[in-house]
Amino acid sequence: MKENGYREQKYSMTYGEYETECLPEDYRRLREVVMEAAHGAYREYSGFAVGAVVVLENGEIVRGANQENVAYPSGMCAERVALFYAGATYPGVAVKTLAIIARNGEEWVKDPVTPCGACRQVMAEVIKRQGKDFEVVMFGEERVWVARAKDLLPLAFEF
Repeated sequence: MKENGYREQKYSMTYGEYETECLPEDYRRLREVVMEAAHGAYREYSGFAVGAVVVLENGEIVRGANQENVAYPSGMCAERVALFYAGATYPGVAVKTLAIIARNGEEWVKDPVTPCGACRQVMAEVIKRQGKDFEVVMFGEERVWVARAKDLLPLAFEF
């Protein structure tokens, strides 16, 4: 029912998808680095290890991994670990790429993992702070998704 000026809006986003065996060389190297980052996960409760890598515009690479805590939600996602560490260690240096991968037990997940809502809001704040968007590469065992960070959180706070 459409009354009193109400009208529905649609949101759509564009993202790229690669089959893992068809990745360009720079994404292959990034995949190796983010897989290494996942080994730093403290996954005592879920068994789910997430690795994140932030590539900064100055070429620095910052790694992060999820850190769980029995007092949920006191832990932190890999994406926020990496983004906050990058911001604290390299203030004023823009994020160029954020890459993510996950392992459930000892198996890499088949489908790409996507950031949670809290991580997406932090990504929106990074965009606001640096004045420009960045690439997000989400790795799965079989395929990889590539999107712009801004597209992952429509209607973000103060975008």
